[in-house]
Amino acid sequence: MGNRLTKIYTRTGDDGSTGLADGSRVPKDHPRIEVLGCLDELNSIIGLIMVQAEPDPPPQLAHVQNRLFELGAELATPGAERTKPEDVAYLEAALDGYNAELPSLREFILPGGGNAATFCHLARALCRRTERRLVTLDRQAHLNPHTLRYINRLSDLLFVLARVLARRDGGSEVFWQPVTPV
Repeated sequence: MGNRLTKIYTRTGDDGSTGLADGSRVPKDHPRIEVLGCLDELNSIIGLIMVQAEPDPPPQLAHVQNRLFELGAELATPGAERTKPEDVAYLEAALDGYNAELPSLREFILPGGGNAATFCHLARALCRRTERRLVTLDRQAHLNPHTLRYINRLSDLLFVLARVLARRDGGSEVFWQPVTPV
C-alpha cells in the first residue's frame, strides 16, 4: 500500500462522487462502485463465516478474502486485469474436493443447517448479486472474463461449503418442502 491514510475522512466525496484508482471520479451510484460495494459486503460475510466456523474454518476462505480484495483493486482501476485462469482453477479444485465428499443432490436445499452454513447461504446470495452487478458493468466496460468466471465459481463453492459445514457442525441440510403440489 503506497500511501497510508492518516485521516479517514477527506470530504472529497461529499458531492456524491468517489475516486477510482486511476484518479478519475465517478458518481457513488455508478455501476463500478455498486460492484465494489457488493464485493465489500461479500468479503465481510465471508469473514463472518470464518468466525462462525472456528476453530477450523475452510482454509480456502482466507484465500478468497484476499482474492476478493485484489478483484476490487482490479475493478477500481479501469482496464486492469488481475484475475487469471489459475484463480478460477483454484476454486474448481476446492469445489471438486469438497463435492466428492457429499451425497448427490436429489432435492432443493433451503438456507439453514447451522450458523456457519446459513451464513454461507447468505454469502452465496450476495455473490450472485455481485455477479449480476458485474454483468451490468461488463456491458459498459468489457471486463476481464476471468473475473466473471471467478465470481460464478465462488457462488458454487459457497453453496457446497454450506452443505459441508451443515454436516460438520452437527446440523443437517434443510430440504425444500413444497407447500403446493408441483
